[in-house]
Amino acid sequence: MDQFKALKYFVKVVEFGNFTKAARFFNVPASSVSRRVSDLENSLGAILLKRSTRVVKLTEIGQEYYQQVGGVLAQLEQSNEAVRAYQTQPMGTLNISTMTGFGQRILLPLLDEFSELYPEVVLDVHLSDELSAIGRDDVDIAIRGGYAPNERVVAIKLMGNQFIPAASSAYLEQFGAPKHPLELRDHKGLYYRTPNGPTPWICELQGQWQDVSPPVAATSNSGAWLIAKAIRGQGIVMLPRWVLKPYLERGELIELNLEPVVSTTLDPNFGIFLLYQKQRYHVPKIKAAVDFLVARVRDVY
Repeated sequence: MDQFKALKYFVKVVEFGNFTKAARFFNVPASSVSRRVSDLENSLGAILLKRSTRVVKLTEIGQEYYQQVGGVLAQLEQSNEAVRAYQTQPMGTLNISTMTGFGQRILLPLLDEFSELYPEVVLDVHLSDELSAIGRDDVDIAIRGGYAPNERVVAIKLMGNQFIPAASSAYLEQFGAPKHPLELRDHKGLYYRTPNGPTPWICELQGQWQDVSPPVAATSNSGAWLIAKAIRGQGIVMLPRWVLKPYLERGELIELNLEPVVSTTLDPNFGIFLLYQKQRYHVPKIKAAVDFLVARVRDVY
């Protein structure tokens, strides 16, 4: 016996008051509905319905049984509707892992906009510069700086992540503005520490890459602290252009024009990537977030 179908038939017979209307609702013969309900009664060893030629009424135990299974079926239907809605509308918890600096400066303000568009999505955002594999973490979307990973994930380049040197006008007035990379060795360097250590400053000279890093004045994984020191004239800072952009626009820092160009990587494809597992893109909350973030970041930067 298909007990689930028998329960659905039983509930509808009670709601309509007869077998014929219930059968019409399910588009089956009335005899099928009657037989299923009888099978249910036999399996329970109890009479649930008083049958007559005109009307069907619940027995005392049938009334109690109806109240219990009616509630269960109603709750099940609500659960089914929730699952169907989950597959068509962005909702549920969205886990995002992002680099700290990018998260604070760019991602979190954009996620405020995202929440207004998709109020049914609950955001769970983790800021960390530690590297981790998206396939092993409880993460829907990850934003990482560096190179496109070799993981089996989709990697969309959101923006470049090239580091540039900058200093305050006060520092340049006191120590002079270097024009050639080798002149950096006579200056003070403010170094950003990645999970792999401080980033060296390198340059291609006479066909070879050379370390042109100035003496260390300070090292930290806090870009904000390094920038504050640079603004106070305590050294030259080397950070991504998107990080320094507002300080350059306000004139608090000045980009150094060195020839040849100084960098922190040999790879021109160094960037910030949005990562997600390919098979998860069709989950509405993930698709909505990926599409939104890619469009908005590229629009602003």
